[in-house]
Amino acid sequence: MSTHDFDAVRAELGLPSAARTDEFPDDVLAEATTIAAARAPDVEDATSIPFVTIDPPGARDLDQAVFIERIGSGFRVHYAIADLGSAIPAGGAVDSEARRRGQTIYLPDGRVPLHPPVISEGSLSLLPDQVRGAALWTIDVDERGEASHVSVRRARVRSVAQLDYEGVQQSFDAGSPHPSIEPLADLGRLRRALRVGLEAVELALPEQEVVAADSPEGPGPDWVVRMRRRTEVDGWNAEVSLLTGMGAARLMLGAGVGLLRTLPPAEDEARAAFLRTARSLGVAVADTATPSEVLADLDPDLPASIALMREATGLLRGAGYVAFDGTPPEQADHAGVGGPYAHVTAPLRRLADRFGTEICLAICAEREIPAWVREALPVLGDIMRSSDQAASKADRTCIDQAEVWELEGRVGEVFDAIVVRAERSQGEVMLVTPPVIATCTGSGLPEGQHVRVRLAEVDVVRRRVVFGYEKGHVKG
Repeated sequence: MSTHDFDAVRAELGLPSAARTDEFPDDVLAEATTIAAARAPDVEDATSIPFVTIDPPGARDLDQAVFIERIGSGFRVHYAIADLGSAIPAGGAVDSEARRRGQTIYLPDGRVPLHPPVISEGSLSLLPDQVRGAALWTIDVDERGEASHVSVRRARVRSVAQLDYEGVQQSFDAGSPHPSIEPLADLGRLRRALRVGLEAVELALPEQEVVAADSPEGPGPDWVVRMRRRTEVDGWNAEVSLLTGMGAARLMLGAGVGLLRTLPPAEDEARAAFLRTARSLGVAVADTATPSEVLADLDPDLPASIALMREATGLLRGAGYVAFDGTPPEQADHAGVGGPYAHVTAPLRRLADRFGTEICLAICAEREIPAWVREALPVLGDIMRSSDQAASKADRTCIDQAEVWELEGRVGEVFDAIVVRAERSQGEVMLVTPPVIATCTGSGLPEGQHVRVRLAEVDVVRRRVVFGYEKGHVKG
């Protein structure tokens, strides 16, 4: 068996153990079983559209299915989102429990789901070859990448294939993508270029993740930190979701009611500091360049690029949720997206999306927004903020825990690393192998360069590792 598990982390964060991760109160499970057995609503039949899903391998909570076609010099995006609003009774047991949880929290040894799996991984999930109810978005995109028409309606849909990111990337690399997403690359690149022009601050940083590995002490899994690099398909697929969220925000602002995900633009001083840092790291920066343009041109494999992308996180501060019913908010934009944006594409995993979708459905159908949606608006932002913090803390704590496990017993060893942040007497480094990100003490840390650092401390209780750098130990 594995020598390590995350039950201590779960207990610390008030989350159920891995063995009990699917447990819900009895009344919630009973209502979920009733929901799963109910007939789908009598709505438009759109099962002839050959939708596909793109998710991590083995995923069962499938929120989105997509079909893209070329229309003249532009595109038409058909985006089906799991329809929870017509299935989950407002104020019922499932709704109440979802409001308590806020979102699905993912840990290396399992997730703590927002909804009972009988619906989130069963009757409401857009699984292949199953007829499902959906909120069906239709978005026309012109040759400049701008959305010229956005609408959403309820429909019955059927996915013809469940694809995964790696397989889709391989199909595009081979020049033989699935016909349902053949235009995805062109659309994704066009939308990305448009958002760079809108000064969207987006980071393509490789992401730390904790994965199972063969344990040296037995047949069961152990846990290691690895770096997941974002593929082109990851980015293209994200552009479809962002396109939809921006369209939803446009509908909400036009109607004067909604829930936006917001992020204020960076202060001029922060933007100027970022550009100075870029030049100091040897990155070519034109006199008129914006941070968005600089980030878009970075090679993520270069040490200086990784350091600069870490620096750019300082441009993305102050994210929040803004609900409004009447006068739209003065600050409605999301600086990371490049304009107003709303969550509507992941209702199986995120509470706000069910409510945002219902608002947009009502707007497009020219009918009154349901009272249960309007009544929830004042509290949804607080629920989402709290659950975002819990999800972020769970992710960071699990990574810290796995880093300690990997480095325990190796104090004194020397590692190759990249300096991703440098201050007077300490900074932050990212090891090449294993890809641990940690504090490093020592003066003269050369930001954006390869160095050699010595492991100085592994604090198992605090889940903390510290490295030391001696000036001059730059890797050639």
